Amino acid sequence: MEDRWLSVDDIAAYLGIKRDTVYRWISERNMPGHKIGRLWKFRKEEVDEWVRSSGDTEKRKDGAKE
Repeated sequence: MEDRWLSVDDIAAYLGIKRDTVYRWISERNMPGHKIGRLWKFRKEEVDEWVRSSGDTEKRKDGAKE
């Protein structure tokens, strides 16, 4: 995928989730996104890093050892 901004629909399809989940993750889990006017836009690299790091955070919350 070239270096471009992704829409809510694009990032939902990329992650295999629904649009509503994207909006919930933005507000509840600090998913990285940039609001441009009324639209949310995403950088694939930022979301990939967030997914990797939030997985580590979830493990720590559950008490799992690294």
